[in-house]
Amino acid sequence: MCSTGIFEIIMLLCFSAAWPFSIARSFRSRSTSGKSLVFLLVILAGYAAGIVHKANCNRDPVISLYIFNGSLVLIDILLYLRNRIVERRASVDSSQVHGRTENTRGEIE
Repeated sequence: MCSTGIFEIIMLLCFSAAWPFSIARSFRSRSTSGKSLVFLLVILAGYAAGIVHKANCNRDPVISLYIFNGSLVLIDILLYLRNRIVERRASVDSSQVHGRTENTRGEIE
């Protein structure tokens, strides 16, 4: 009954439709607010497991959807890392403007 994997395809297409919104938000906001690097890495690991399974046990064209979605998550991870750098630079710039410095523990001296 479900040998064609239609539900797997629908699930992956839904995720494919959602990730660009997350990427656009990350790109525009230049903020890590509302994002979790651990969560993104877990999602990426799930897609990697799907790719390995498709490559080794069930080779079919659906692997392309796993690769595509994994690529989108990787882009979101890279944007998260970029945004974290932007936030840290803004924090340093802000503390320098106010004549304050932070020690390695983030405490204002």
